[in-house]
Amino acid sequence: MTKEIEKWWNEVSSGYQKDAQIHTRSAHYGPYAPDENKLKLLGTVRGKKIIEIGCGGGQCSIVFAKQGAKCTGIDISVEQLKFAEKLAKRNKVKVKFVHGIFQDLNQFKSNSYDIVFSAFALLYSSDILSIFKQVYRILKKNGIFVFSLNHPFYDTVNPKTFKIENRYFKTGKHIEIETWPDGTKHKFVMYKRKVSDIFNALVKSKFFVEKIIEPLYVKKQKAWRVKKIWKEIYPEKLVKLIGPTIIFKAKKIK
Repeated sequence: MTKEIEKWWNEVSSGYQKDAQIHTRSAHYGPYAPDENKLKLLGTVRGKKIIEIGCGGGQCSIVFAKQGAKCTGIDISVEQLKFAEKLAKRNKVKVKFVHGIFQDLNQFKSNSYDIVFSAFALLYSSDILSIFKQVYRILKKNGIFVFSLNHPFYDTVNPKTFKIENRYFKTGKHIEIETWPDGTKHKFVMYKRKVSDIFNALVKSKFFVEKIIEPLYVKKQKAWRVKKIWKEIYPEKLVKLIGPTIIFKAKKIK
């Protein structure tokens, strides 16, 4: 499972970063969602210890570091982390990047982080309950856990036909065989789940869920619209009907 995901992200990393054009002005949450400067879910991060799970190219961790946080980012893809290291250097900030799977956070001490953050990464995990329990462990008391995911409702609709073609209740491993422009085939793996699956896993992990946000922000989405690939996955007409991003904010209160 993790090998398939690691392989895909190593293969796609260069093209993804070129197409996505993710900036480092504010932490992003996903397609057609306002960024952290607008949502203000984390509050002031200066002096806070933050870990980003599934950090990818490191853009969000770099944003937090620029704002005075002490940041760690963990990701499965060596190629993504190479990009992240170079980007941090260009932005003149220090971020500790760790190669590893966020399904295993045992290397991180209990009660040691003020904030755990994740943007569009947990869809690559088969067991979110295990991750949530580990996140709870490494957070300090009153620490917050903020993460975004692909909206499960959006995933039921075919972005080309606008018809509901995928069953909302069919959860678990989802595989697509992609054919890239050069003719090569690549296996893409993700895990689908219902909104209730995510919420109940948070509650079972002893989190207090403060907010569930289903944002829609169509303006100024150049990074998600300018490239053909994003237009195909997130056509604006469909996005206006069902936002593709869902965000959770939870807190460790014990």
